[in-house]
Amino acid sequence: MWALCLGALVIISFTHWVYRWRNPRCNGKLPPGSMGLPLLGETIQFFSPNTSSDIPPYVKERMKRYGPIFRTNLVGRPVVASTDPDLNYFIFQQRDSCFRAGIQRRSQKSLDVKILKKMLPEVQQAASKRLQLWSHQDTIELKEATASQKLISYDKENSSENLRDNFVAFMQGLISFPLEMPGTAYHKYLQGRKRAMKMLKNLLHERRANLIKHQSDIFYFVLEELQNEGSILTEAIALDLMFVLLFASFETTSIAITMAVKFLSDHPLVLNKLMEEHEAILKIRENADSSIKWKEYKSMTFTFQFINETVRLANIVPVIFRKALREIQFKGYTIPAGWAIMVCPPAVHLYREKYEDPLAFNPWRWEGQNITGASKHFMAFGGGMRFCVGAEITKVQMAVFLHCLVTKYRWQAIKGGNIVQTPGLQFPNGYHIKIIENETRFNST
Repeated sequence: MWALCLGALVIISFTHWVYRWRNPRCNGKLPPGSMGLPLLGETIQFFSPNTSSDIPPYVKERMKRYGPIFRTNLVGRPVVASTDPDLNYFIFQQRDSCFRAGIQRRSQKSLDVKILKKMLPEVQQAASKRLQLWSHQDTIELKEATASQKLISYDKENSSENLRDNFVAFMQGLISFPLEMPGTAYHKYLQGRKRAMKMLKNLLHERRANLIKHQSDIFYFVLEELQNEGSILTEAIALDLMFVLLFASFETTSIAITMAVKFLSDHPLVLNKLMEEHEAILKIRENADSSIKWKEYKSMTFTFQFINETVRLANIVPVIFRKALREIQFKGYTIPAGWAIMVCPPAVHLYREKYEDPLAFNPWRWEGQNITGASKHFMAFGGGMRFCVGAEITKVQMAVFLHCLVTKYRWQAIKGGNIVQTPGLQFPNGYHIKIIENETRFNST
């Protein structure tokens, strides 16, 4: 009898727990959707790889079933997913009183024009050296090659840890099940960021003691600004800034450059237009081999259209997470405090009512439009109060790399180039190309 009662109690308790899982408590009306399997939620479906350039199947199927705002559960956490431009805009415009990013960024406004201007010659020099080196190799794998672009100088051989390895661990666990156990992707993610920040802090202290020695990287410019009287930078902000910029360089910029070269290979008319713009810049210079000037960079109108279209279609950042700090009411739905909110940029960037033939690569669609920031329908670099601090450095690196590439080199695609989203963009077979130096078309005067 006692066994039967205990068994019945267990069944009732389990049934109640499953019911509560599928029907979370809420003071108002939750968005429609499914919480998936107990504990797992819909994590497996979310991480399922796909080779489509369209909206990921996981999101697309739920948009059709539930609409632009729906609920789910990922990696053990209740989530409200948004493909609604109005909700996305609302989220990005709020300060920390409503929503909070998973990793706090205290440095959104720190990367000012002064630092970017100083960086231009160094970024150009680094791009030129790498292209020259690559032109002597049979092939290069572009994603890996561009990921090693050097923003800071440090002695990798004599260092006890590899900075890039820590960033790789951080990136691989960025969207993972939050299980804090040795060996898990989430544990590696936390440890990778912790070790990278420790290395950056040590480098900062080392550089402060000998600032003049390393004048050829972005760390120098950040430190110079840190020491200026009246600067808003603090040591904590400077370290956050360097972490975000290095993350952008290791991952975002390298993927964006790889996709850009792939798009140029597939669209010769776009390549011709891009070449015309950059060759025109060389023609009006007194010395064609001189460094890019800020005025020249800002004049690259078609280049910025091309960059926008590249990141719009590539959707390098497949999801952007925020946490609701208090209960939010929006369009009749309630987002409970503590829930995660997942903004889905691919659904925004491929919105048919905004973008005609959204899957087509067409940089000319950006003519006459704002191409300098984020909007309801463009959030490749985040948006609003959380506009990505790495956005401008990514644009600078891309524009300068493209300038050096199309004015002095041509290339041939050798193999690879196919993409997989899991949900982040990956090149499972890489993208291998052969870089070939052109005969000099513009001589120094």
